Amino acid sequence: MTPAHQHTSPHDALHGHHESHGHHGSHDDSGQAEILDLDAEVLAEHIASITAWLPLKSQPRQIVDLGCGTGAGTFALLERFPEAHVTAVDTSAGHLQLLREKACARGVQERVRTVQADLDSSDWPDLGTPDLVWASASMHHMADPARTLTGVHDLLAPDGLFAVVELAGFPRFLPADAPENRPGLEDRAHAATESYHVEHVPHRGADWGPMLGAAGFTVEDERTITVDIEGGRSEAIGRYAHGSLQRIRGVAAATLPPEDLAALDELLDEDSPNSILRRDDLAVRTERTVWAARRA
Repeated sequence: MTPAHQHTSPHDALHGHHESHGHHGSHDDSGQAEILDLDAEVLAEHIASITAWLPLKSQPRQIVDLGCGTGAGTFALLERFPEAHVTAVDTSAGHLQLLREKACARGVQERVRTVQADLDSSDWPDLGTPDLVWASASMHHMADPARTLTGVHDLLAPDGLFAVVELAGFPRFLPADAPENRPGLEDRAHAATESYHVEHVPHRGADWGPMLGAAGFTVEDERTITVDIEGGRSEAIGRYAHGSLQRIRGVAAATLPPEDLAALDELLDEDSPNSILRRDDLAVRTERTVWAARRA
């Protein structure tokens, strides 16, 4: 949610992929929703492994998903904790509507409540007293993380757990020697977005441990998960790579050399024989770090 700003994403501020999570709302809801759904599909196993790892003292009954996007975390949590109810919070009405539709399709609508809210606001809506708060790829979008962390601390039930899941930047998809005419293009495109991220998403890649401690939490465990999924001819990974690189292009175009931009456009051209959708050597490579912090 950016200000409650989600995600997910892995795609950070690149045209607000995780504005899904928050703050800029619905200026590009459909494009963001597609990437969030692909993110959930491709990384489902990793999300499930995180929910299974959480150091819980008992099964949570009330869960809040902050910056829920289209529901990747919400549905993983509902599956992991079959007795739980989840309050899914985001600033995007479009994403919350998609989440509600998915909940109905899965027959779990009675266990999900959606709340449209901006967590950068000082006036939070009533989110109950959850045993577990989950924030995936959303905390780094907060304008004032310290205030948000304090808000989560005050929200949690005594002895409740706060799970902060963050991605180490945008995933990589191409081999280092690709594309053949411009090897290393993907790394250069990422590098071209760095100044944008420094300005707009200064907390991306932060160590949340000290900040959680300062907000009154006890960090019980921290874990970094390496994601390395071979794509082969996976249609989902192809679409995920295409949508992700398209978002990177929007930020990187201003500083990429013309030759790199032309090569990137060729990868993104769905009709080109060199389209990324036609490659059989894609993978998804990134890292996720999880902090499990307890309200003392």
